[in-house]
Amino acid sequence: MKTMADAFHHTLKDIYYAENALTKAMPKMIDAVDDDDIKSAFEDHLKETKEHVKLLKKVFATIDQPAEGEKCDAIEGLIKETEGIIKEASGKALGMCLIGAAQAVEHYEIARYGTLRQWAKQLKNEEAHDLLSQILDMEKAANAKLTGIAVSGA
Repeated sequence: MKTMADAFHHTLKDIYYAENALTKAMPKMIDAVDDDDIKSAFEDHLKETKEHVKLLKKVFATIDQPAEGEKCDAIEGLIKETEGIIKEASGKALGMCLIGAAQAVEHYEIARYGTLRQWAKQLKNEEAHDLLSQILDMEKAANAKLTGIAVSGA
């Protein structure tokens, strides 16, 4: 990467891979939990994640690049950690641990989208900035919802 545009494109491919990987991993989390509030939060976020993939395709279009992912080691590690929780935890601990794992993912996504949004602004790509802001707001809301469930002790 030699330019800001290169860095933007590379990071966009990273988060696109991550969002697609999450659409495959989240159904396992949904199936693993019994708590209705947690299950509902995960189901809602799966729908949002699929919407994020669609929005990211629009961001790729703003830079005249195909929507394609590049392996994201960070998300792979977070998914592997989540799979370990599903195997090892049970009962209330399973739900709470999965909320923690989901929040780790949210925090990663919030960091990525915050960076991409700022870079889009610096690159004077207002359409990408607006799309990435929309996704970032959704990620922050999902994180707040998970925090609310955790605090309530679901």
